[in-house]
Amino acid sequence: MRAAVFQGVGRPLSIEDLPDPEPTARFAVVRVGACGICGTDLSITSGRGFLQMPAGWVLGHEYSGEVVAVGPEVERIRVGDHVTALAIPSCGRCPQCLQGDPQWCTGDEKRMGTGAYAEYTAIAESQAVTVPQGLSWSDGAMIEPVAVGLHGAKLARLAPDDRVLVIGAGPIGLGAVFWARRMGAGKVVVMATSDHRRAFADQVGATSFVAAGDDPVAETIDALGGAPDVVIEAAGAPGTIEQAMQIVKPTGTVVVLGWCTVPDSFVPAQYLMKEIRLQFSMTYDVAEFRHAIDILEQDAAPLRALVSSVVSLDELPEKFETLRGPNTECKVIIDPQAR
Repeated sequence: MRAAVFQGVGRPLSIEDLPDPEPTARFAVVRVGACGICGTDLSITSGRGFLQMPAGWVLGHEYSGEVVAVGPEVERIRVGDHVTALAIPSCGRCPQCLQGDPQWCTGDEKRMGTGAYAEYTAIAESQAVTVPQGLSWSDGAMIEPVAVGLHGAKLARLAPDDRVLVIGAGPIGLGAVFWARRMGAGKVVVMATSDHRRAFADQVGATSFVAAGDDPVAETIDALGGAPDVVIEAAGAPGTIEQAMQIVKPTGTVVVLGWCTVPDSFVPAQYLMKEIRLQFSMTYDVAEFRHAIDILEQDAAPLRALVSSVVSLDELPEKFETLRGPNTECKVIIDPQAR
């Protein structure tokens, strides 16, 4: 099979011929229909931060495809099923996994499939979730990031008509906007460093968009009609958690969705005096993941609008590197079967 292989920091991905994955034990083989490029993929290949991937790695965890082979111990999925993956190493058999919380798996044998920047990938049965065949492959690849946004919005404990600020206009932040509006939030403002993703924010229901200017905080408060009840930090850059805590109202909530892997700091006493709630968000549970599938099946249009381009494996290395710098993309989808 053809796959995009990480060659090390500062070097582009290379398209190589690799052996097809085998359906061993509790794994299945999936013909990848679509795979999203996640900001985490860029982070873990940047050479900065505590988590970095070694050369030789195949990336890709936001994907969907068709099962073409199953291992001898696989019980839940069959050849021909359309599936996507929980991007969580898990055993599938411990109490936490069985109650639908694989992110807190306590099993001794956590399983994780292979990367999906490839024509085929191996998926652990514990990660596999079936997808309605009416959804496109690209829709299926959006389920994982959409579920991340759902989990963050749920942890915010939104009340009807809450004023919400989302810092960061990437797919995770915009997914949180989508869910906040569905949960009854009033005004939802997106704050970003540039104006490039304003149209994407409009598609998912943002009521205002504030780009970096002379005083973006004042602009945000003006757009909301007051300090936000909830701030969802989805930028993942040093300083944005503190910025969120500065803006949120006293006794308000800050939810951290951004993936920041370098040290950050703030003065706790300043925010103790505001008595704010600081909540970190980690992936999703199975019920949330399935709910994301249900919503996409009912009306995929707003979230489908976040897909800004589709590339082949051959086009991927160049596109991947352009995403490291300023760009106008939102969600880039890889079609590994395209020629």
